[in-house]
Order: sequence, then C-alpha cells, then structure tokens
Amino acid sequence: LWGHSSGPQAQPGWVAGSGLCPPQLALLYEEVLYTIRHRLGKPEQQHVGDPQQLYSYVQKVVPKTLLFFSLFQKPIYCLKATVKEAKGILGKDVSGLSDPYCLLGIEARSQEPAHADHKKRMKAVVKDLIPEDQIHRTKVINQTLSPVWDEKFILEFEDVESASFHLDMWDSDVVESMRHKLGELTDLHGLKRIFKEARKDKGQDDFLGNVVVRLKDLHCWNDQWYQLEPRTETYPERGHCHLQFLLTHKKRATTCSRTQPSYTVHRHLLQQLVSYEILQHQAGSTSWDGELSRHASTVLYLHATQKDLSDFHQDMAQWLAYSKLYQSLEFSSSCLLHQITSIEYRWVQDRLRPEQVRAELAESFQSLLTYGVSLIRRFRIIFPLSVPRSQERLQSLLRVLVQMCKTKAFRELCTPMPISELFLPLQSMEENSKALSKLLLEVIEDLKQCQRIWNKLFRVWGWSWGGVGVGAGTVMWDQGGPCGSRSGAVTAPCLCGAVGQAGAFTHREGPLALSDFHQWFEEALPLWLQKAYTTTLERAQRAVQMDQLKPYGYHKHSTSTVDLSTCYAQIVTTWQQLSWPDPEKAFMIMVNLLEDMCKISLMYCRLIKGRAEALSLSEQDEGEAANKLCIVVNNIEQLRLQMLKLPAQLDWAQLEQRTRGVIDPQQIQNTLHHQLDSTLACLDHEVRDVVQALATKVTTWHCPCPSPGSEQFHPESIIPLMKFLESELQYLNEVLGLWGRSVAERGPWQGWGLAGGSHCPCPQSLELCFHAEGCGLPLDTLHSADFRTLETHLALCSASSHKLIQKYFSNRIQQQLDTSSEKYGAVTIKALYQPSEQKLRVEVLNATNLIPLDSNGSSDPFVQLTLEPRHEFPEVVARTTQCKRNELHPLFDEAFDFLIPPEKCRQEGACLLLTVFDYDMLGANDLEGEAFFPLCHLPGLDSQEDETDMARVPQTRLPLTHPKPTDEILQLLESRKRDREAQAFVKLRKQRAKQSKETE
Repeated sequence: LWGHSSGPQAQPGWVAGSGLCPPQLALLYEEVLYTIRHRLGKPEQQHVGDPQQLYSYVQKVVPKTLLFFSLFQKPIYCLKATVKEAKGILGKDVSGLSDPYCLLGIEARSQEPAHADHKKRMKAVVKDLIPEDQIHRTKVINQTLSPVWDEKFILEFEDVESASFHLDMWDSDVVESMRHKLGELTDLHGLKRIFKEARKDKGQDDFLGNVVVRLKDLHCWNDQWYQLEPRTETYPERGHCHLQFLLTHKKRATTCSRTQPSYTVHRHLLQQLVSYEILQHQAGSTSWDGELSRHASTVLYLHATQKDLSDFHQDMAQWLAYSKLYQSLEFSSSCLLHQITSIEYRWVQDRLRPEQVRAELAESFQSLLTYGVSLIRRFRIIFPLSVPRSQERLQSLLRVLVQMCKTKAFRELCTPMPISELFLPLQSMEENSKALSKLLLEVIEDLKQCQRIWNKLFRVWGWSWGGVGVGAGTVMWDQGGPCGSRSGAVTAPCLCGAVGQAGAFTHREGPLALSDFHQWFEEALPLWLQKAYTTTLERAQRAVQMDQLKPYGYHKHSTSTVDLSTCYAQIVTTWQQLSWPDPEKAFMIMVNLLEDMCKISLMYCRLIKGRAEALSLSEQDEGEAANKLCIVVNNIEQLRLQMLKLPAQLDWAQLEQRTRGVIDPQQIQNTLHHQLDSTLACLDHEVRDVVQALATKVTTWHCPCPSPGSEQFHPESIIPLMKFLESELQYLNEVLGLWGRSVAERGPWQGWGLAGGSHCPCPQSLELCFHAEGCGLPLDTLHSADFRTLETHLALCSASSHKLIQKYFSNRIQQQLDTSSEKYGAVTIKALYQPSEQKLRVEVLNATNLIPLDSNGSSDPFVQLTLEPRHEFPEVVARTTQCKRNELHPLFDEAFDFLIPPEKCRQEGACLLLTVFDYDMLGANDLEGEAFFPLCHLPGLDSQEDETDMARVPQTRLPLTHPKPTDEILQLLESRKRDREAQAFVKLRKQRAKQSKETE
C-alpha cells in the first residue's frame, strides 16, 4: 500500500492546473503519505481521524503511478513546549513571595495514574525521573507570585504512547544572612518561614508544584492552563501554569523535506489539494467558495504542525498557491481577500522575512496585478453583461486588486506600476488627455444605454477610476508641469466636469460611487489655477498690444475689453462645471479665482493706460488723443461692470449657504466681498485719473484769444473756441459711454479747488455748461441720482467752516434721534430753560449699562457737559460731574446752570453734548460714549413764564453713541489746512475717536 498509488486516473488537465510536473507530484505523494503515516496527537473534532480515509483521499488526488518510498524510516519526534507564565503560586520566602523557576523534561515510560485509595501523592520529581542531560530549566523570576517566562524548549521522544511530559516549579533559595532575613520580615508567617529554613539544608530550593501530561492525550497543538499538583496535602492549592504544546518532526526522511524549504513544500501540497477541490466541485469553478473538505484540511493541518510552520508562512503559502491558481483555474477572486488580509497582518507583526520569501511574494503580487489588469482591459469580453454574475465577478476582482495595492507588503516589495502604462500606454501628455476624455465619453455612452445595469457596477468602478484619475493627473503634470502645453492645463478641470456629467445619469437610481471623483484632480488643481492665471494674463497683454483704441462695432469700448471679458466668461463657465463638492475646498478655489481676476483687472488698467499714452505720442492732433482717453474710460468702465456681475455669475449666495457651519460668514465677507470692493474702488480711481487727464485736454485752449478785459478783445474772437467746445461736447456724448456718470461723479471740477469753498462751480453752472442749450447732455440724463449727490457735495464744499461744523452736529443730533440701541449704555438727564434769567438748568441723574473698560471688569465713569458748536457758545465753560469708582450703573444726581440767550438755542446744530469718560490715572481717559441733546427741544424755551419746578420736567434717556471713523464733513474740514478753527475741531473729534475702545 505504501509503495505505489492504486487510485483512479486523474482528470484531464489536472496537472496543468496545479502547475506541477509528474516527478514533483511523485515526491509530493511521498510527503503526504509520510505525514499521515507518522501522525502525532489526538485528532481535532473537525478533522478526519481515520488514516485509511486519508489514504483513500490522497490516492484520488494524486495521478496513478508506481513508486517505492521509505516510509518506515521514522523521524525524530519532538514536543515543542512553551512555558508561558504562572499565577497564584505559593510564597516561600520571608517576604511572602517566591523566586520561581521550572525544570522540565520527558519521561520515556509513562507512570500509571495513582489509585484513588492512595493517601499520599507520588513524590517523584524531574530530577529523580529524567537524566540530568535531558532536563531543561527556565530562568529565575525574582520576588513574584505571577511569573512570566515565555520560553520555548524542544524535547525529543521516541514513543508517543509511553512518553509523558513533566514540569516541576521550584522556589530558588540563596544563602542570606539572618540580619537580611529579619529586615524582610513582615508578619508572623514570615517568622515561621525563618525557623523552617533554619531546619533545612542551606541553599535547598522549595517545591512549588508540578505538572504531568501524557503525550498521547495531547492534540497536535495545545494551549492550556494546568493546575500545579502538590507532593503533600499541606498546600493543595498551588496555583496554575500556562503551557503551550506542539508535536513536530525533525529529520524527516522524505526527499522534499531534505531538499526544499518547508513552506514551499506546503505551498505545493496546498496547490495540489485546491486544484482537486476546484475540479471536483459540482456547481462549477465560479461557485467554489474557497472552503476545503475535511480530508484536505486534515492533511494540511498535519503537515503544517509536523513541519512547525509559522502562521505567517502558512498564510503566505496559501496566498502564493491561491494567486497562482487563479491565473490558470477559474474560481471566485473573493477567496483571495482573506489571504490578503492575513498577509498584511502577518507582515506588520513578523519582522523575520527571508529574502527568498520576499522575492516570491513580490513576484506573486506583480503577476496577479498584471493578470488582473489584462482581464480588466477586456472586461467587456471577459465579463459580459449577458452572463449571470459577471458584474459580481468583476466587482470582486477590482476589490482584490485595490486591496492588494493598498497593503504595506505590496508598497515595500513592489514598485508601483504607473496607471498610464497599465490602462493608457501612451507617450505624450496630450495623448493621455485625449485617451482619458475618450474613456469618459465611452462611460457616459454606456450609462445612457444601460443606466440600471451599470449603476451597481460603478460602486466598484469608483475604486478603479480613482486609480486612473490620480494616475492620469499625476502623469500629466509630471510630464508637462506648470510650463507644459496649454491643453494639459485646461484638460484637468474639463475632465473633472466630464466625470461629474457621467455621474448625473444614474441620479434616479441612487447615489453614484463617482461622488469622490474630484479627489482625483485635486493634485492637479493648483497647477491648473496657476496656468489659467498666466494664460489669461498673457492673452490680456497681447490684446492690449493689438488694441488701436477705436470703438468695436456699435460698442463704445475697444477690442481688448472684449477679449478680457471672454477670458472671464471662460473662468466662470469652468467654475460652474467644476462644481466642487467640498465646501471648504470650493471656498479656497473661489478665493484664488477672485484674487487672480482682480490682479488681472488692475494689470489691464495699467496696460491700457500705457497703450493710450504710447498711441498719443504718435498723434499730432490732441483731439484724437482725447478720443483715445475716452475709449480707455469706456474700457475700464466695461471691466468694472463685468466685475460687478461676478457675485451673481459665480453664485456667491449658494457658496455662502454651502459653507455655513464650516467657514465663518465674516471670513467670507473679508476675503471675497472686501477684495472685490477694493478692486472696484481701484478701478474707480483709475477712471477718475483718466477723466482728470481728459478734462485737462478738453479745457485746453485751441486758439489764441485775448482775455475779455483787454483792449484788443472782440466778440468775434470767441467764436472758434465756442465751436470747438460744441463739437467736443457732442463727440464726447457720442463716444464716451459713461459720460453722464463721469460728469456727475468725476467731472473736471476736481481740479477747480473743491476744498477751497469759494472757487467751486455751482450746480447751475454745471447744468448750463454740460447741457449747452441742447448740444450736450439731455437734462433727464444729467439730473440723475449721482448729480443730486453732486449737488449736495458742492453745497458742502462751498459752505464756510462754521456752517460745516453746524451741519456736523445736526447730523449727530439726527443720529441720536434715530438710535434706539443701548449698546454702549445710556445717560438720563433733565433739562429746563428759564427765559426770565436766560439760564439753562441741566440735572445729570444717572448712567446705566456702561461698558467695562478697566482690567477689573468695571469702570470709573464721569460726565462732561459742553454746549456745541463752540463758535456759538464761546464763553460757556465745560462742566464735569464727580467720578464714580468701580461703577457700571453710576448715580450722579448733579445739577448745572448755563447762561445762554434763547436765540442761540435755536441755531442750527445747537446741542448739549454729554460725554461719558472712564477715568484713568495714567494716560488719557477712555471714551464710554457720547449723547447729543438738541437745544431747540428744551422745555420752557418757547414759553413766556418760567417753569420753576424741575420735578415736573420729564426725564430724558439718551443712548450713548460712538463717533464714526470716517465722516465726509470732517474730511472737508481737514482739507482746509489754513483754517485753524476747522483744524482744531477735526483734531478734537479725532481725539474722541481715538479714545473710543469700540471693536468692530
């Protein structure tokens, strides 16, 4: 029976499936028979215990052949014993602890179990039963009752039926002085131990317990806690010892064991058994789930234990066998997932990896990856939708490949193959872009044809597509970089938009796995933004160089503005197609786009102004130079209108809604809106400069004419000038598209001394000049809202400083009346005017809800009372209340009298200014707030008799306000450098603003 195999003939193609030649199969057959013949240990419950069944199974697996083997040459039987740890052992030392160690070995002849009637247990120990050269000893663990050794020992034996394993645990005793022992004494038991040790021999160790196990009672692998048995009945509970046993072979007589590594033999055996299982499966290869039969599992288990294969080597053998068989025999690739997980776990845990193992594992990874990619390339043929479960097979294959490439072992052993070489073996970046675009179009077409079928499959394609997207994007930018071809830079966002369109087809059937496709292009996105900026800037520069500053068709701007608007429109379209899903990343993209567009806009203004200046140098006619400036104004204005449309075109409202909860709205306001407003202000300034230059050219006299006061003046001499002005105004009205706005906002009066007050043109003069009896602007165009604003501005400019100061206080009084919020607190007063004495009596009652301005969380408030404007009340001295320490709701209850005539109280802007300060001993006082009480509303001002009873005067609660940082009137007063009173007033108001600690 052992010399030849008499089983049935193997099935055709079986040998090719396993990958082994007949001589190798013969040697493998010898290995299997040897394993069964020299089986050790009791069978596991899930394994086959009858050896005859195993022999019959092996004869079916191996082809019929006639060979003779030396199966009766026994190996060396070994017991691999691991002493892990112990717990609950006895304390033999004076300190109550022990210094345990173990003696272990194998007795060749097993002892019979003691009879139940025996009162004394067997006292034999390892030193008495086993020869000294066969006894193994663990290290000593000092002073513990729970020692941990974790030491391995190889114990050889001849007969498993008669051999038994013995382990004795001892407490190591070292000769110590009596003084040292007394120092460790803790209780009465320790004293007893001292007397007991005094009676025994010096250096004699104490017995802690023993374990005796018959080898025939062990399985191939055992992991168990054993109770330590005593030699006497004094201490029956002596604790437990954790032991692990493995029954193995040494010096096996088979050819494979002598010539090949153990894991290689195990892998060949596994390949053989799996091939047989697949071919014998009733439902076909794709239905095999990877589970081996009991016979195959038993053979593999016995071989692995006898060869002492580690878990890592067993898992690696399984992976090598399964991955190789998958390339020749069809079965579900899901069987490989568990092997990949095991390899990854063992790779991280096991640090001992021979070079041969690493090479074989790397080769298996690369081979399976190449084979899997070859199947994916022909997925329409290999996995047709007409065949049942094709989608499941493709999905499983993709999952296996992606999971394998993610493992640490794959990353360390294999050089990642560029995705472009696997899927798109092209040469140039443009070919990559075209191929990827073509692939996307094919996917979209497939989605149109069979949405419901492909929807499920795309859940897996999300993984594979991720590799394609990142790979293509990386290859594209590695080859070209930011300075590569223009098509590569533009392709990345276009492809991203195309993938987004592909995902839209399956929206009805549920979420598509392509939802994360934006991540594939995230690496290339910053490079594309930089490329888009440089391309747009270059196009704008070329457009300005070619611009002749002539009206484009029926428009009043030139060609360069059209080119720039087209670039901006393309950027807006790309943003809309991009539709980046991550709100935070989308916000950063928007910030970059807006910043680039703003920089390009400002650069365009400088370029177009330089272009106009260059063209004007070659023009002899100054009228043509003025006309070109008109085109420049129209261009910048057209660009400004384009920038104003950006919030709506880029849908900032939706972006703010998407980023709600992620980005602070104030940050959006500061980054987007403030940046756009700043750019628009710069564009306005550029237009203002150009209009100023245009005004200078328009007001230049084009004919010599004596002044009207001279003796040579003739009325006819002014006619050429008037004709020129009439023609210029008519031309400007036709050519300058924003002439009405320019006249209303930035007209030539800017050079006429607006700040002087006496040289400003009145609105009537402007209307007479620019309407020009019908030859200039129409009245309905001229009388716009901007023109009305201009009228107000000119009125302020022409007013005296006293009038401006009065107007300032009138505005503050109106602001006081419109304020209802007590953000900074409030002050309560009573005010009464007594006409008979021309005296104003003011009672300051209290202040409430003041802001804490000191470091202790409180304030030291006091109130200063002044009558404003100062030029109306020059002799009235400011009055001050007492300072209330550490109060936010101070009670003043103080009265003050002011002698003022009634007509002064009725002046414009006349008011009582109540300023609440926080007193600071060092430095300037801090401003809590100020309130304005109009004197024209004083009780008793319009009566003939005095109201002497202040108790009947109602209280007035005035909310405190803070001065605004900018004010038009203060700016006008500040521009009047020679007016000392105006400068002093502005200085005082700026000081109040500086004292304010308001934080916007």
